[in-house]
Amino acid sequence: MDELLKQWIPNVVAYKTRFFSSLSQTLEMTVRSGLIAFVIGLALGVLLTVTKKEGIRPNAILYRVVDVLVNLFRSIPFIILLIFLIPFTRMIAGTAIGVKGALVPLVFGCVPFYTRQVEAALASVNPGKVEAARSMGSGTLGIIFRVYLHEAVPDLVRATTITAISLIGLTTMAGAVGAGGIGSFAINYGQNQNHQDIVNVCVIILLVFVSLLQFLGNLLSCRTTNRGLFVKGERS
Repeated sequence: MDELLKQWIPNVVAYKTRFFSSLSQTLEMTVRSGLIAFVIGLALGVLLTVTKKEGIRPNAILYRVVDVLVNLFRSIPFIILLIFLIPFTRMIAGTAIGVKGALVPLVFGCVPFYTRQVEAALASVNPGKVEAARSMGSGTLGIIFRVYLHEAVPDLVRATTITAISLIGLTTMAGAVGAGGIGSFAINYGQNQNHQDIVNVCVIILLVFVSLLQFLGNLLSCRTTNRGLFVKGERS
């Protein structure tokens, strides 16, 4: 097996320690920044839904501020955002390179996208259920957790899957400016040194990551959707 790998991907084998380290860095960046972006993006998406004009707690000023900030950061290409945030990243993380330095721009690049995905998912909730909950005396938090988030679970799963796949792409771009990971490995050891086998393996690894995330997302979305249908049928 070792001889076969040396024949097919000799340069990957030669740099296998660096390859596995880069793989670990990509996973670390994706998981850590993804968890932070999930919490912040979900909160902002709920905030936009609740404070909009037709929401359960309209607040034009708060909605407008969050809406403008989300649109502003969404409009900046990620590679430019990386450079723009270098001073802020150094202030927060103490460095602008490596995995630690990539987390701040990754969160800033991911949160606006996920916020809009969450907002769209919550917008699909039947307004009649919201009004029914309000008429039964549910407060703001009760409606958010028992109606909006509960009813939008399948759509939120799909939104999270799309965002996670997008985040993997952002980590590869972050690698181009010293963040490490598969993107950095493909550029520094593949393209720059003309080692095509390294580039090919990195592309395959990223395809596997994306396919696995999409499969898990589709599976979880179908299960949550079917569960909701089952419960509705059982109640009826």
